[in-house]
Amino acid sequence: MNRRAIITLLGGAAAWPLAALAQQPTTPVIGWLSSGSRDADGAFRLPYFRRGLNETGYTEGGQVAIEYRQADDQIDRLPALAADLARRQLSLILAAGVPAAALAAKSVTTSIPIVFTNSSDPVQLGLVASLSRPGGNVTGVTTISAELEAKRVGLLRELVPSATSMAVLVNPTRPGVAAQLAQAEQAAQSLGIQLHILKAGSERDLDAVFVTLAQLRAGALMITTDGFFLDRSDQIIALARRYSVPTMFQFREFAATGGLISYGARLSELYYQGGILTGRILRGEKPADLPVMQPTKFDLVINMNTAKALGIEVPISMQMLADEVIE
Repeated sequence: MNRRAIITLLGGAAAWPLAALAQQPTTPVIGWLSSGSRDADGAFRLPYFRRGLNETGYTEGGQVAIEYRQADDQIDRLPALAADLARRQLSLILAAGVPAAALAAKSVTTSIPIVFTNSSDPVQLGLVASLSRPGGNVTGVTTISAELEAKRVGLLRELVPSATSMAVLVNPTRPGVAAQLAQAEQAAQSLGIQLHILKAGSERDLDAVFVTLAQLRAGALMITTDGFFLDRSDQIIALARRYSVPTMFQFREFAATGGLISYGARLSELYYQGGILTGRILRGEKPADLPVMQPTKFDLVINMNTAKALGIEVPISMQMLADEVIE
């Protein structure tokens, strides 16, 4: 073998590792855009999302990486955080928490797939064309909780029949809040209940809400579904205990940690299915072809310890109706 042939052979051998490296698939990166905080996401959202993702063959730190951007309940930060993610080479954006996260993500990209997990009507918000055929680059999981607000008012009245007036707590910055209020007001009117509307969009607002609640002498408080209220559930429960106010929320986690009653879809299922959808898209399916997922089961959970502390007698019929009674 002559010198030129040896040099050519060695040169080709040196190029082999580089060529092989270039052909290796890059690790997909998910952008996690959340309206909440790191602690709240870690407690309420990420464990279930990761479980769903794992079932499709993707493990964080293994087959997939996640870039986190959390707004710490400062909704006005979401557009800038979404824009930052869109500038990166992402395989997908997961928009968690309030609907504003999904709207922010959609406003900055039409090419990166987006999966949302929230409790609003995505068609009404303009996130998707329809639930069955989303179109575009967006799909997700929703509980469409506004449709359940009337049911929650009725359950709370059944548990506290002496309450002739109630309050409903809303986040005025939430897209879709009008639909939540309309459902609650209609139910209250049909039951002959005076309904007071209280608003909170920040931690400081919550303290003021309970002061106002005491002044109004409202017999109970219904907390509408919102990521901010979920992230501040410990504060809300502590205030409700201090002011001896019966409270209703959507997610089981609220009743399990000291709230009186909850009724709605499982938070765990919302993010678990979000993980499943994410994995399917990473494997090549298109958001446009993946129907928006909705829960098929709603749980009624009653905390008997809280009821006892409030001096509330829970009817046997209601205990039997409940999916879970916390003793």
